[in-house]
Amino acid sequence: MKIYNCFYEIVIKSLSFTIPTWVQILRRNYVILTLLLALNFIAATPAMAANLSGDLLKQPATEIPVSLGNSANELKFEPNHLEFEVGKRYQLRLNNPSQLKHYFTAKDFADGIWTQKVEAGKVEIKGAIHELELKPSAEAEWVFVPLKSGTYGLRCTIPGHTEAGMTGEIAIKN
Repeated sequence: MKIYNCFYEIVIKSLSFTIPTWVQILRRNYVILTLLLALNFIAATPAMAANLSGDLLKQPATEIPVSLGNSANELKFEPNHLEFEVGKRYQLRLNNPSQLKHYFTAKDFADGIWTQKVEAGKVEIKGAIHELELKPSAEAEWVFVPLKSGTYGLRCTIPGHTEAGMTGEIAIKN
């Protein structure tokens, strides 16, 4: 009960402050307020992702197949333009039918999504992913939910592959 009384007393006293007093208090505590807002944002982001996971795990993921290269060893993504909607669940099914190793690199895209999981072989990875390496004949599955709209670059970061045209674009719409 003492805590409640103290809180009540603080609230009542704060109501009697004049506007210049509030401005002075806010000015003095600007750093503290900024830190509190930042901490609130940091705490809210995982909470939002956790909330998303509960609702979105109930809906089926839209499957999108993507090939990194082809059997003729052409350096390209097929398709090279991917389009997603914010808030929907997707499953990228990546495969590498070529004789060469390739990377699926889309850092800015990865920063704008919530990754549920990445599965490659018998290994399941959770958390932030910025690049996937697919060796010849390899396959991987990336399940995610876009959170932020925008247009993002896609490329293979193996020397010479980007320059040879192994690039693409990922668009996330609201």
